[in-house]
Amino acid sequence: MYLEVRYRATTRESPRRRDDLGATIDIHRQSTPHDELVDRLQQHDGPRTVVILDEVDQLEDPSVIYDLHSLPQFAIICIANKEEELFSRVDDRLVSRLHSSEHVRMDKYHDEQLYEILSARAKWGLDEDVITDNQLYRIAAAGDARLAIGILRTAAGKADRENHERITDDILLDAAEDARAQIKQKSLDSLTPHQRAVYDIVREHGPVGPSEIHERYTEDVDDPRTKRTVRTYLSKMAQYNLLDAKGTSRDRKYSLVGSEVASLMQ
Repeated sequence: MYLEVRYRATTRESPRRRDDLGATIDIHRQSTPHDELVDRLQQHDGPRTVVILDEVDQLEDPSVIYDLHSLPQFAIICIANKEEELFSRVDDRLVSRLHSSEHVRMDKYHDEQLYEILSARAKWGLDEDVITDNQLYRIAAAGDARLAIGILRTAAGKADRENHERITDDILLDAAEDARAQIKQKSLDSLTPHQRAVYDIVREHGPVGPSEIHERYTEDVDDPRTKRTVRTYLSKMAQYNLLDAKGTSRDRKYSLVGSEVASLMQ
């Protein structure tokens, strides 16, 4: 069972389920509260099931992890971008359980690994000589697997639509901008209303610090979240290249991310 936590999961909104454990625990992203989600999972009487919480550091109420961990019919896999951020937001009882669990750390892909990923996709998805090794290395220099794959896919689609036998450097340059815009829009579409309010404040007033962001945010929305939650929003939006964070924790300022990908393709 896969529960996608990214941006959406709160005590009022449930994660998305990816398989079918039966109608008794049907889960709806927008309408299933935390307590109801746990109650429905408790009703599961089938074989032991693995529950994967992706981007678990985005949970506004991490206590759901403790609740799920307490259900013997489920084995829990938690995926987080920054383990320390998750631990800083949970109570001692959950920290103890998490520390005693098996930990698997995965480093970010380096350029050579990204090149190998792109090369394999080009080998099986494109005709020979449609794209050069040099071009693949330049795409890999983007430093982000999702973006690099998006650039390759967009460039291949553009070349096919325009009846080019090869992906030209001009096509690659356009694809870099298009892929980045598509990923950014997808991330923006995933934001909750509260997260979007925070993003809009940075867009309108950045560079701006967390304290000022929270002050403006509490004035703009009903039922505002805590400062800690808003800081989590900011951290995650920075990880997903929606916001740029500069400075130390005391003097950090947030602004919108500028366009840097196009220069890598040139």
